[in-house]
Amino acid sequence: MDIKSELTAVLDEVLGLQGRAAGFTDDTPLLGAVPELDSMAVVAVITSIEERFGVFLEDDELDGATFATFGSLRRFVEDKLAG
Repeated sequence: MDIKSELTAVLDEVLGLQGRAAGFTDDTPLLGAVPELDSMAVVAVITSIEERFGVFLEDDELDGATFATFGSLRRFVEDKLAG
C-alpha cells in the first residue's frame, strides 16, 4: 500500500480539493493553511483514515501537531500501521 497516495486521495475526497492534494509534499502545511480543513473536516478526515487504512485513532493520540503538515499526518498514519 502506498500510504502517501492513499492519504492524498483521502484528503482530496474528504476536502473536495479536486486534485490539489496531489501537489502536497511533506512540508505542505495543512491545519490553518488549507481553508477546507476546518474542525468538522478534521473529524471526517479521521473517519476516512480509519476506514481506508483499517486503524482506530484514539482521541488522545491526536492533536494539532498531527495535522500541522502533510508529512506529520503521513508519519502518524505510518506509525499507526507499523504498530
